[in-house]
Amino acid sequence: MNQMRLPFKFESSKREPDLTALAGLPLFMDLAAVSGMIDSMRTHLTLRADTSGWPDDEMVLSLVLLNLAGGDCVDDIKKLESDRGFRKVMRKLATHGMSKKEKKAYKKRWRKEKKGGVPSPSAIFRYLNEYHDENQEKLRPKQGAFIPKPTENLHGLCLVNRSLIEAAQRRCPQSVATIDMDATLVESHKEETLYCYKGFKAYQPLNSYWYEQGLTVHSEFRDGNVPAGYEQLRVFQETLRQLPAGVEEVCLRSDTAGYQIDLLKYCAEGKDEHFGEIKFAICVDVVSAFKQAALEVSDADWHRLYQSAEEKSETSNNPNSIEPIQEWAEVCYVPNSLGTKKDGPTYRFLAIRERIPQLALPGTQASSTQLHLPFATIAFPNKPCSYKLFGLVTNYSEEEKEGDEVIWWNRQRCGKSEGAHTEMKYDLAGGRMPSYRFGANAAWWAIMILALNLSVIMKRQILPQGWARKRMKAIRYALINLPGRVLNGSRALAIRLCENHPSLQLLLNARETIYAKAHGPPMAVGR
Repeated sequence: MNQMRLPFKFESSKREPDLTALAGLPLFMDLAAVSGMIDSMRTHLTLRADTSGWPDDEMVLSLVLLNLAGGDCVDDIKKLESDRGFRKVMRKLATHGMSKKEKKAYKKRWRKEKKGGVPSPSAIFRYLNEYHDENQEKLRPKQGAFIPKPTENLHGLCLVNRSLIEAAQRRCPQSVATIDMDATLVESHKEETLYCYKGFKAYQPLNSYWYEQGLTVHSEFRDGNVPAGYEQLRVFQETLRQLPAGVEEVCLRSDTAGYQIDLLKYCAEGKDEHFGEIKFAICVDVVSAFKQAALEVSDADWHRLYQSAEEKSETSNNPNSIEPIQEWAEVCYVPNSLGTKKDGPTYRFLAIRERIPQLALPGTQASSTQLHLPFATIAFPNKPCSYKLFGLVTNYSEEEKEGDEVIWWNRQRCGKSEGAHTEMKYDLAGGRMPSYRFGANAAWWAIMILALNLSVIMKRQILPQGWARKRMKAIRYALINLPGRVLNGSRALAIRLCENHPSLQLLLNARETIYAKAHGPPMAVGR
């Protein structure tokens, strides 16, 4: 076949050298070992404890590395299989620290001699299917929300994630944990997938994001027809149990899915044995009674809502500044379900209104065919335009936070926790489910969470400042997808990069930081 359109050509080589296109990926393996993630896998995952084949830790670690390398489906593991140098590193890692007797017993797990170092796609599918519990599927009703009880090993993956969170906390301790709870939709076209509230087939995991650490503390995999607020109090309690030692105060932020009376009471009444009262700011359903309370607020009690405290300060000193289009006010509104105790906690309800600049067309104001907008609207007397209306509830007192401070604080979750959802589905393998079995998909999602948190620890605590905001695309380009040659050393493998490669010093410095992470003191808060 003629390849000479341009002055180069492709050829095959009979000799396969120990080269790798993923010379930076072992750095994440080093971090997984130092952080205790691999030891935690061996402790909490027992599917392959007494059977032949791939051990749990090698199987899960391979899938974590697949996520980091950019794979988004099981078949992408073939690219890692074809990387001879990477397979060599994986084989070395599998037997690291073993005695001769243990190495001999390890080799007997396979009927044939193990050569791959990375599991095959069929082995991965069989392993993921072991997380599925068919007995739970028999309990599924024909209609309505249902969350299968997680298997023991699926719970084990949560404990592995907790070990990662504890490692991050030891290195960079935080005394406050602001938890952002939010669900995300993962579209899937498999026949068994159920329809979500937006009208397409999807799964809808509910995630708890730790704002200060940037980690996903807890994630419950759910079907698409399960409402985001369904059993949210139970999920929040499980999140609190996932928090490591050193956390003294917990705060909660959520959208309207978190507007659950039992959750509000649990936080405001201090029912948690460890953390007591939990401060929160949660969006409110705009019902007719809330609209009526907003209409009763006088014009003098509506305050301008700026984007931040800095903008508020600058605007107040500049008479020519543009007026904000949003205003806020405290409303006299307490639903009966919250106002049952005279000596109960105080709930502050805030209303936010935003001008809709477009006026209604002539003759449509009283028409029954008026266009229905996808958000709540309200018309105030003596006002020429309509308003969007939003609500917020909090247990912060006026002395602790002003109303606009509560609103700004609640909106901080939009740039972080929702950004984590983007990483889950587009930067990692969370956007593509591998199976029609619920348990297998739940395990796939939980392993993706491990990869996400491992990458966050790498960016925030290991790499230089400025890397924390980089997406996985930049991490792969500058750190993971590097050409290298794997050589046998006297006691360890050597991964050799080209001389003066711009990423070589970055790798060396990162390894020194990982070593310091294992043996050095905790670093200062705010790294």
